[in-house]
Amino acid sequence: MDECRIHPTAIVDEGARIGAGSRIWHWVHVCGGAVIGRDCSLGQNVFIGNRVRIGNNVKIQNNVSVYDNVTLEDDVFCGPSMVFTNVYNPRSAVSRKDEYRDTLVRQGATLGANCTVVCGITVGRHAFVAAGAVVNRDVPAFALVAGVPARRIGWMSRYGERLPLPLEGDGEAVCEHTGDRYLLRDGICTLQES
Repeated sequence: MDECRIHPTAIVDEGARIGAGSRIWHWVHVCGGAVIGRDCSLGQNVFIGNRVRIGNNVKIQNNVSVYDNVTLEDDVFCGPSMVFTNVYNPRSAVSRKDEYRDTLVRQGATLGANCTVVCGITVGRHAFVAAGAVVNRDVPAFALVAGVPARRIGWMSRYGERLPLPLEGDGEAVCEHTGDRYLLRDGICTLQES
């Protein structure tokens, strides 16, 4: 933790690993088993559990709790007050700590403000979850999902712009900002490497 910035009000438990260039802001609590990559930003009032893995360049905005069994790959954005869960059917009177379900958020995904990600799912690479959505099933790579429960309403480029592709079937699109080419085949969107 030598080269990261930790605000004096933050609590970072012994054993936590935080990469160089990361910034830990006001009233954050990082548990001792957490692993956080380089150049991350944890906003005010963030909680990071023991069994959490966070990649490089991850932005976690204010009031987000990242509970045990959540993995965030590189370049993930977690919007303000979005929610993760780790028990599918919690009861106060029933201990279910041995039933935590893994949640994986793949590289470059965006989780909008106030959305909820129900445990046990994968959010694909560069997917975009709209503000307020409730995600209760896997989200494909580059998908734009919205609503309660979240449904695919389009496709997003890795730049973060909506792609002019059909919801289903086949199509091609080029991101006007980067020139990246996207191919949609049988409802699966892929970035065509040049």
